[in-house]
Amino acid sequence: MELHEKFEVLKKNLSSLDSLCVAFSGGVDSTFLLKAAFDVLGDKVLAITARSSTYPEREFKEAVAFTQKYGIPHEVIYSEELDVDGFSDNPVNRCYLCKNELFDKIIDIAAAKGITSIAEGSNMDDLGDYRPGLQAVSEHKVLSPLRVAELTKDEIRALSKEMDLPTWNKPAFACLSSRFPYGQKITREKLEMVDKAEQFLLDHGFRQVRVRHHGEIARIEVGQSEMEKFFHVELMKEVQENFKKFGFSYTALDLKGYRTGSMNETL
Repeated sequence: MELHEKFEVLKKNLSSLDSLCVAFSGGVDSTFLLKAAFDVLGDKVLAITARSSTYPEREFKEAVAFTQKYGIPHEVIYSEELDVDGFSDNPVNRCYLCKNELFDKIIDIAAAKGITSIAEGSNMDDLGDYRPGLQAVSEHKVLSPLRVAELTKDEIRALSKEMDLPTWNKPAFACLSSRFPYGQKITREKLEMVDKAEQFLLDHGFRQVRVRHHGEIARIEVGQSEMEKFFHVELMKEVQENFKKFGFSYTALDLKGYRTGSMNETL
């Protein structure tokens, strides 16, 4: 199907719903889905954002600002993954445990408010990587309208640009727990280390950033086009000194650069 044909399929499918809760993180996909749903269903749409220690404050503020800008009904809940049994041990099905908890809470909210459907923002590209969270999507009968319309990430960005959404060129985002090798214990302190380190790089003009936590070592991933910025002695010194303040003894730049799911490469 052509891009705009897929968009029409999406809108047609959304229009068939009586009401809808959208799991809204403020990322590229969920923002596009939420706006499309709001355009079709109006106030019968409710955005739900979950706050936790794995969700950076900067992302939360952007999510709130978006719903306020367009007048979209928005509810914030607390869903602390570290309190979920087994999550902090960081097993390979960590994302399943997280989504299972999240959808349980959203289902309760939807039932209390008489909302008939729940949707999340995975797209066709998510089928090409290890995504245990999709098992929870299936088990809870959560809708995936972007996948049903066969929309890819690039297509979602293109349509978001046409809709003048601020997220059309937003760097890809994943929760901070994805920065840890499977089996390495996740704690609030470690999450804070990663959050501070990534915020430091973002504040220095880097766009697509991951700081992977390997014990005493911080492994930095940035986009290929941004790697050259690191080859300046003063910046390298500043990064190393600040990362040490954050709790890392050593700092390394990953020569392969940023890529999604790099922690899945060892599976």
